[in-house]
Amino acid sequence: MTKLLLFGLGMQEILVIALIVLLLFGGKKIPELMKGLGKGVKSFKDGMKEDEE
Repeated sequence: MTKLLLFGLGMQEILVIALIVLLLFGGKKIPELMKGLGKGVKSFKDGMKEDEE
């Protein structure tokens, strides 16, 4: 079975997780969640850069 590099999950597992997320949050809410996640990651990276300086 082929494994993807994403946490060692195969395609079937990723599809099941995506389906569960879609059912829980709905199609309209997912882009908002991803935008918030992106902002959080950017903020974390900026904070790490400030720590190094």
